[in-house]
Amino acid sequence: MATVDECRQALHDLAARLERNAETRGRLDFDRTLACRVTDLGTAFHGRLTGGTLTDIADGDDPKAKIALIAAGDDLLALIAGKLDVTRAIASRQIQIKANPFDLLKLRKLL
Repeated sequence: MATVDECRQALHDLAARLERNAETRGRLDFDRTLACRVTDLGTAFHGRLTGGTLTDIADGDDPKAKIALIAAGDDLLALIAGKLDVTRAIASRQIQIKANPFDLLKLRKLL
């Protein structure tokens, strides 16, 4: 079972990967707040997706976030590590992503 610290570190790892991708592919015109809710641990994190990077990661939920990722800790770790396919995980309801359809299209470009 994943821990809160492992989930926090996974989000920071994701932020580093997105930063590297942004340098290679160029920055996207994308600025949204993000909440990551870890259901089995009863915790949440929030941050900001801006220019194709993830910044300002902090503990706690942001109920007004434009994008919300909801997953169990183990699924979150597998997703960020690339061991869990996003499309299959959404289809099987292992994870949920709440966002408007246009934001979902832009998110696909990031990952």
